[in-house]
Parts: sequence; C-alpha cells; structure tokens
Amino acid sequence: MFVSTAYAQTAAPAGGGGDMLVQFAPLILIFVVFYFLLIRPQQKKMKEHKAMLSAIRRGDRVVTGGGIIGTVTKVGTDDEITVEIAENVRVRCLRSTVNIVLAKTEPAGKSGGDAATPVAEGEAKPADTATGGIGKLFGRK
Repeated sequence: MFVSTAYAQTAAPAGGGGDMLVQFAPLILIFVVFYFLLIRPQQKKMKEHKAMLSAIRRGDRVVTGGGIIGTVTKVGTDDEITVEIAENVRVRCLRSTVNIVLAKTEPAGKSGGDAATPVAEGEAKPADTATGGIGKLFGRK
C-alpha cells in the first residue's frame, strides 16, 4: 500500500587511488600548517633558551622561574648555579629554572666598558640595562 519502489544502484568503480589522495590532502595540509606555525617556532625558541642557559656566567643578573631576581655568584660544573638574591643571601637553583638573563657581564679577558669609551646618546649603559630590564619584562618604560 505505502511501499516505495527500490531502485538498483550501481557499484563504485574499484580503482579509487586518486580519490584516496584527495581525502588525505586536507590532513597533510593541516600537518604542514601546524609544523610551520607551532612546532618550528617552538623548537627555535627552545634552542635559543638552551644557548642562553649555557652562556650564564658569574655576575649575570637573572630572573628565575619563581620570579626571583638575583645575581649569579657561582656556576657549578653540573646543572646547578648559586644566585645571590639579597646581601649575603644565596640560593642554589637549577640552571634550567632561569627564565631571563637581565644583564650580562663582560668576559674577564675582554676590555669593554671602561671610562674612555664614549657612549652615544640613546645607547643603553650597563647600569641602565640592569634597572630597565625588569621594566621591559613587564612592558613598562
């Protein structure tokens, strides 16, 4: 009475190799976009951070992961540094917990920063970078 007529459908052709490539193209495109927008910049940032950590020397002003600002007084042979956070208050911490190096010191062999060297107007002096570095950290002048 209310029965509909069933029509026979033809089967799809067996050779669907080109169709499979079209199906995977969006997935491949998404992976490429993720690689260039997320994975590659993160790897570059990690590489720069690792280089910064390996270049830490005695006398550098650093900010740790906990937000403690101090001066490196001793660099251990392994993954440990000693940071002076106040007068005669020294804290041992892991090198990997250092987030930012605010001010770097000159190596002992180099002669830079003597009074005979003129500083151009607008250039940052070493004292300016030590005090202004935290302002830059929080986006203030």
